[in-house]
Amino acid sequence: GVGLRGGSKEQPPPPIRYLLTSARTMPGSSMPQRFAFIFPMASGHINPSLPVARSLVDAGHEVHYLCREQMREAIEDTGATFHSDIDNEPELYEGREADLIGALASLTKEYGLEHETFVERVSKFRVIMQEMMLPGLIRWLRVVRPRAVAYCPLMNEEAAYAAHFLGIPSVALLTTAGAGSLPCAMQEFLAMSNVSEDCIRHTFKTFEPHRQAVDRMNNKYALALKLIPNMEPFGRLDVLTYSLTTLVTTCELLQDPMTSELEDAYAQDGVTFEAVGPLLDKQGAKRAAGHKFEVAPADGKSVRLQDTESEDVLQQVRAAREIGRSVVLVSMGTVITGDHPEMGWEGRVTGADGEQHGLTGRELCHSAWGGAFDAFGADTAEEGPLLVVSLGPQPEALGELLPPANALCLPVLPQVDILRAGVAAFLTHGGQNSFTEGLANGAPVVVCPGFGDQPVNARKAEALGVGLQVPRPDPEVCGEAPARAQYRSEVAAALRRVVAETAFREAAAGCAEQLRQAGGVPRAVEVMVAAGADAVDRIDRMSKEQQAPAPRVVEVVASRAGGA
Repeated sequence: GVGLRGGSKEQPPPPIRYLLTSARTMPGSSMPQRFAFIFPMASGHINPSLPVARSLVDAGHEVHYLCREQMREAIEDTGATFHSDIDNEPELYEGREADLIGALASLTKEYGLEHETFVERVSKFRVIMQEMMLPGLIRWLRVVRPRAVAYCPLMNEEAAYAAHFLGIPSVALLTTAGAGSLPCAMQEFLAMSNVSEDCIRHTFKTFEPHRQAVDRMNNKYALALKLIPNMEPFGRLDVLTYSLTTLVTTCELLQDPMTSELEDAYAQDGVTFEAVGPLLDKQGAKRAAGHKFEVAPADGKSVRLQDTESEDVLQQVRAAREIGRSVVLVSMGTVITGDHPEMGWEGRVTGADGEQHGLTGRELCHSAWGGAFDAFGADTAEEGPLLVVSLGPQPEALGELLPPANALCLPVLPQVDILRAGVAAFLTHGGQNSFTEGLANGAPVVVCPGFGDQPVNARKAEALGVGLQVPRPDPEVCGEAPARAQYRSEVAAALRRVVAETAFREAAAGCAEQLRQAGGVPRAVEVMVAAGADAVDRIDRMSKEQQAPAPRVVEVVASRAGGA
């Protein structure tokens, strides 16, 4: 097994002492505050935080991000300060290869569990990795000294645990369709690896390194982690208990409803949610886009895509709209076009036999892109709609697929700015950000889901009348070729119908109005500043209590005697 490196017992500092020291330099909610933002190398999870950070910086506050190098450019564009999680969490990353979820692949090899499914490996090693992250994260927070912490509750639970340990308020940013979406999304992930709920429960109960890590973290950091997390009831996100509130990037109308059991479980722990709608950045802002995990051998730096052609694309989109020409935007997201081994470019779904089968991410993208080309492709650049296609970071992503003359195909696109300019249809993978960004701008959608909450959003698109879904094919072995052809044909048909029928656009416009009323970035900023101010208020109250003269022992004894 693998032990915690440098794991001497951590003594929790008195929270009042820590917060009082911070308050001396930044007193009062009207004064500049300092915030820590802790997010993963996952575009869909970090992008909604960027406009919040930008607005805080513009208001005179400081924002410090702990994230991965691939996200540095987008983070620094907000005016925030970037810090590397790899550099600051050596207990996990030293001597191991970083990936999307900590150092999962390296730990899998260390334990000899390469044969297990992705879901099983995540279940076994998530808490173990959090235990390794926490010492470095706590050191970093002590140096940064934030007034409040914002974090991703789906991939950075350790942020809430560290903030809780240090007495710092935290705010979760949930980038799904609310707490009610999580049970279904979890089921989708389990199904993707052909793993049952009972199997995962058994894994948590019987994997001794997980059990030991839970016990150590509870004892060392004054936590109450469960041996079987997020399953009492199924889909409950336990980490939210440690935060002041949870911001949700949708509106009340588009939230997935919670079961009464789930709602009661959150209410009993005082967990609150606030739907703030999509968190959209200003025009021209950089955002985390396609990325790859590998490092470039020439200089050792992480691969980063440059968005040098985005302004030219945006000008062409605006020019098309000015003359009444339709624009169709196509994007299959960042994960499926990335290099995640199970969910990325060459990833496949795991079948009942434990073997991967079906279409790879590459085949899925090629078929979806091909469907768009079939639906609206033209012989010249001026004919037909302007097709704008986001390809992602893979070299030669189109392969043998030939785009028509009226298509602009680039690795990175200014998606929100294009949607703001107005599109006739948006072919999307159905990730929560893209889904709500499209609807916020009144764009009817064709959803081609890959995994997780994407199939849920695909079904929601049809239920709301804002678009159509084309489910991911799941062919038998040797049935991939006809499945690709059928999928391409269905995508083309769905696009033609969504563009032709005005009912989809009218329904999308109704959703746009609902999303506009949710509060957006200004409301998210208010919540963060209030969290910092709440810390100051508690500091002031505790400070006064500490300064009050203590009663003499003899007086206390006399008082007790008199009341007997």
